[in-house]
Amino acid sequence: MATLVEILTREEVRPQVVRACASLIDAEVKSKTGLSALAIKAGYKLVAAIRPTMVADVVDRLLPEFAAAMEPVFVESREQAARAGAPLPEVFAAHVTTEAPRVAQALLTVTDRRAAKASGPLRKTYDRLRDSAEAHVRIAVPGLARTLAPFVA
Repeated sequence: MATLVEILTREEVRPQVVRACASLIDAEVKSKTGLSALAIKAGYKLVAAIRPTMVADVVDRLLPEFAAAMEPVFVESREQAARAGAPLPEVFAAHVTTEAPRVAQALLTVTDRRAAKASGPLRKTYDRLRDSAEAHVRIAVPGLARTLAPFVA
């Protein structure tokens, strides 16, 4: 059976996954409100000003690592789907959503490792936003689950 990395990075699928995830990130940032949203939106605007394709580029570059980080949840989803005789995309979306704190932590482990290698304004922006990142990522996990589910069919 194919791993989540293999599924999401197949040549014909990867560009679609990257576009879908970049759109999800855009929507998540735009949906933020309140004082904490100001810092997030400012950081996002800075990233876009530095390089407009940066979000999609980063998603593309980190996709294999993100997928590998989510592999345990994918394997559990596949096992649940097989036991229940249910469609994998539906089970995957539900299980990822249920495991949102775990998935958020797994994804942030990837970005933390990468951010540690960054410097300059990108590193400063990441460091400034990191404290609130887990809550924001956790909130975004159901959208991520819905975004990725069609690709695991």
